Amino acid sequence: MWQVDATIRIDVAVILSIQMGKVVLMSGLVFFSWFNQSCSICPPPDLVVPSQSTRQIIAERAAAVVVTRRKNIDSWMKTHLASSQDPDDADGGSAVPISVDGYFLTADHVLARMGGRNVFIISGRGQRLTAEKARVVWRSKASDIALLHIPAPTPYFYEWTPREQWLPEGTRVIHGGISTGAKSTAGKLCTPLAPEGILTGNRSFKLDIPFQPGDSGGPVVDAYGHLVGINSAVEFLVPMETAFFVDSEANRPNTLKIQELIKKDRLQNKYPNTPHE
Repeated sequence: MWQVDATIRIDVAVILSIQMGKVVLMSGLVFFSWFNQSCSICPPPDLVVPSQSTRQIIAERAAAVVVTRRKNIDSWMKTHLASSQDPDDADGGSAVPISVDGYFLTADHVLARMGGRNVFIISGRGQRLTAEKARVVWRSKASDIALLHIPAPTPYFYEWTPREQWLPEGTRVIHGGISTGAKSTAGKLCTPLAPEGILTGNRSFKLDIPFQPGDSGGPVVDAYGHLVGINSAVEFLVPMETAFFVDSEANRPNTLKIQELIKKDRLQNKYPNTPHE
């Protein structure tokens, strides 16, 4: 009996030792990631200006979110989105395709009044615009980020700027919101973004490009067409009766967390166009 109890005690001790070892190892990795990020030196900004090819990338990936009580918006689509025929109860904004199989990011506040209503994403495939009913996968009011999915392929999508890359203040960028992105001039980051670590949460950053209603949820893109973050808000100073643009705000979520959310959702909802993990 003593031998059985001793064996159990030894087994428990071994298991606890292994678990403690894993905790120590993980803590070490987290500390190393934080230390490496905090000690890295911010390089000078990339002053390459977004070109016409960057604008082409944005145009190919343009997408909009529409929130309405209508069960479908096919009749509106047939009018080529004529403003005289749009849903009279519609809220909307921009969306950003981030995978080949229908996952989009937008600003969470675009969905603020979605209760009891339907969410659609309008996007282009070649020269043809299509509308698909969207499913909300995840949303965060605090981060002003939401992840949506449509059951359709999205061959044109954004790649994030590399996680290990600095995005210094002054880096040239452009935005792709549906209201003013097509005619917007290039601007720059007013907030530096350090490399992304394991513990990095959502980060808000400033840029000097004004947004308009409808641009919320659109992409902020670097000169090479890589996704920097998601449009969120614009700030104006109104000293008297004239408003002066101050800056705009966007958000960059932890990209690994977004990838994990997508991976989990793919496992739960198998669609024909789901890529192999």
